[in-house]
Amino acid sequence: MLAVIPARGGSKGIPRKNLAVVGGRSLIARTAAVVRALSWLDAAVLSTDDAEIAAEGRAVGLAVPFLRPAELAGDAAAAAPAWKHAWEAAEAHWGRRFELSVWLQPTSPLRTPDDVTATLAAMLAGGHAAAATVSRIPGHYTPEKTFVLDPRGVMRFYASDGARHVARQSIPDYWTRNGHCYAVRRATLVERGHIVEEDCRAVPIERFIVNIDDPVDLELAEWALGREARLAREGSSS
Repeated sequence: MLAVIPARGGSKGIPRKNLAVVGGRSLIARTAAVVRALSWLDAAVLSTDDAEIAAEGRAVGLAVPFLRPAELAGDAAAAAPAWKHAWEAAEAHWGRRFELSVWLQPTSPLRTPDDVTATLAAMLAGGHAAAATVSRIPGHYTPEKTFVLDPRGVMRFYASDGARHVARQSIPDYWTRNGHCYAVRRATLVERGHIVEEDCRAVPIERFIVNIDDPVDLELAEWALGREARLAREGSSS
């Protein structure tokens, strides 16, 4: 069982994003802490093209036996080829074959070991090709509540039946990938290049989480971690 932590050096929204500090620890360090708590992992590897990120990974106990090629680290680079490269390079490094893998983006600082375990368990229990964590889309962001503007700036409903959905309760549930965890089988990714394209089991996370993309997300993550710490202290003192 292999964990891959993707952390390229480039980022437009937040420069050097994967080295950003949240709650006193870098995003790389927070991901490494989750990895250490997963006793069922056989190996974990940091996939990066950046020397400074590689050094941070090694400092917090992650294996960095190779650097990611530049063509797999640009703004337009897709996740599947980068994951496949890390998977095959890890197999070459350790001289063994990994049949399963999880993809743990450092930009999910509120991830817990239980989130990762649940994602893998959901894939295996259902015999699925893959699994991914998802979050519910708020009702006011759904297609039924979305508008488009014509050339004159006049609004119209995006969904043809949007006008009839006055209450949120009449809108079906929509979900979005939240980046907390992906799990795949070797045949799914290495052989077919797929992650969520086929038979991917959704693993809902209902609590508040943050995916770091813009500077404000760092502030939200700090607030959320502080809130968790405060609730933990109050719980232990009661």
